[in-house]
Amino acid sequence: MSETPAQPELARSLKSRHIQLIAIGGTIGTGLFLGAGQSIHQAGPSILLAYLLAGGMCFFLMRAMGELLLSDLSQHSFVDFIGRYMGQGAAFVTGWTYWVCWLAIAMAEVTAVGMYIRYWLPQLPQWVPGLIALLLLVLLNLISVGLFGEAEFWFALIKVAAIVALIVVGAWMIIVHYRTTSGTAGLSNLVSHGGFFPKGAGGFLASLQMVTFSFAGVEMVGLTASETADPKKVIPEAINELPLRIILFYIGALFVIMCIYPWSAVSPDTSPFVQVFDNVGVRAAADIINFVVLTAAASACNSSLFSTGRMLFSLTLGSDNRFLRRFGRLSRRQVPANAILASSLIIALAVVLNLLLPGAVFKLISSVATTSFLFVWGMIILAHMKYRRQNPTADTFRAPWFPVGDYLALAFLAVTGVVMLARADTALPAILAIVWLLAVGAGYRLTRRRAR
Repeated sequence: MSETPAQPELARSLKSRHIQLIAIGGTIGTGLFLGAGQSIHQAGPSILLAYLLAGGMCFFLMRAMGELLLSDLSQHSFVDFIGRYMGQGAAFVTGWTYWVCWLAIAMAEVTAVGMYIRYWLPQLPQWVPGLIALLLLVLLNLISVGLFGEAEFWFALIKVAAIVALIVVGAWMIIVHYRTTSGTAGLSNLVSHGGFFPKGAGGFLASLQMVTFSFAGVEMVGLTASETADPKKVIPEAINELPLRIILFYIGALFVIMCIYPWSAVSPDTSPFVQVFDNVGVRAAADIINFVVLTAAASACNSSLFSTGRMLFSLTLGSDNRFLRRFGRLSRRQVPANAILASSLIIALAVVLNLLLPGAVFKLISSVATTSFLFVWGMIILAHMKYRRQNPTADTFRAPWFPVGDYLALAFLAVTGVVMLARADTALPAILAIVWLLAVGAGYRLTRRRAR
């Protein structure tokens, strides 16, 4: 496959609707469709406040990143800005951490695809559909970024349609006071079973890890700037609209679910979406939801391939290392094919791990990823703060409430990190992620010493 010369330019084939749905597809997934029941049991109705606070953090993060991206469109990703304003060591650690984050997420989603297909074909070995899905998605990503964007657009559209359907059906059930197996649907269900904080502050804080993980992927807009047809128009539109849409989807769906059933009646083991559609007599509810979560897993894996490929390309572009330099090149289609293939080979280990590791590993992976995302998001905000100090008169897509908004976002990230370290079920993964960050930082310093 012929490749472009040094300092290649990625194809600018992504349109506004692609950018919007790529980010939505990366944040709305199995955490909502299958994990909502568990999160509701953890915090009760206060989960709505947790999502609202996380959404606020997300808005400040996105505006900070947007101002960085539009300040210099020649940069390939937000990691380049971290390198410029926080130093190359910080960029090195952030970039490789972000790459590993998405590798872990992709491996989990490949496993999920196999589990969902087995619902219909129980005799089929679980690794087979996961491998087939990975191969198909790799081909989509290799052919062109435009085809990737189109596939992600339709993947995400299916998920959005499922959420809208739940909200519409749920609103009707609330208005007519529909009788369910747990009583009558109505607004009173939100506060009549222990109040808004039935699990107290502890339950509310415990939900922050999963809520934060639900927003992982929103920063993907920061990887698409160099492949957007009209970045000065598209990036601001996507950044301004995306956080509000995600908040509405999450809070709207969870609000409706907890009005239909008391929070304590929502099953933590099955999708509350299935419960809702089962109650209105949709016999194929389980099949419908299984199709939706299958699409969600494929979408997340698709987004992961995009992210890992672009991040590895950005990390190795112009590298002095002969081996790494080959991943910083583009194919004739202006796609980082070598970087995508290398990432895919690592993700394919999920096929093997799926046979060897128990289901508890998914919790471990998601917690490690959450801690890593806290670090990545924090570095984006810190880079923005330094940019504004160095460019106090810059007026290109200025982030609002500066510096208060940046400090509020950092405070939310810090509180979430402390809560994870304090909880028994998330402390070990959080510590593992911190060890990883320290190890990568030490590796960077060692590499620099050898270079001297």
